[in-house]
Amino acid sequence: MPVGVGPWPGARASWPDDPRLDPELLEHGDRRNVVDEFRYWRMDAIVAELDTRRHEFHVAIENWQHDLNIGSIVRTANAFAAAAVHIVGKRRWNKRGAMVTDRYQTVIHHETVEALVAWAAERDLPVIAVDNVPGSVDVVDAELPAGCVLLFGQEGPGLSAEALAAATTTVHIRQYGSTRSINAAAAAAIVMHEWIRRHAR
Repeated sequence: MPVGVGPWPGARASWPDDPRLDPELLEHGDRRNVVDEFRYWRMDAIVAELDTRRHEFHVAIENWQHDLNIGSIVRTANAFAAAAVHIVGKRRWNKRGAMVTDRYQTVIHHETVEALVAWAAERDLPVIAVDNVPGSVDVVDAELPAGCVLLFGQEGPGLSAEALAAATTTVHIRQYGSTRSINAAAAAAIVMHEWIRRHAR
């Protein structure tokens, strides 16, 4: 079954008079992966609307190994209306997992962890590292300020030593099985949802 909706019913003269709507989508249908509220909307209109309702948390991801999880993390950040996504390290990242959600999301690049931390400090945003290392705090018990940067590492190695040293706090996700860690994209979703659970409007 096709995703989305088909062409707007009726003749062009009967189409709704709304500048947010895209005539091409009205004519041919809207098969994009967007919520029903945004069906037939132009992309720039969707971004403008999202900009009015984004949350205060930012998501940052270290990108040293072209981790395939980055796209999935961007997609989740979009779903939870993060203020912005920050890519730290290599500028190019695998966008396949983002499912084009990066087009609706502010994405900022920083060459180094130091540059990210300086950016956050200018805005008085604490950097919360997410990694299950000694001394980290269970995210359920940790303080997650409304305004903050949630910093995630690479699948496998986790966060770099530089990132851990620069963070205000490091949190981990409680686990009960035999594996040392969970998938990076899954971990990001859990921590973002914990922020949403506490602070979302």
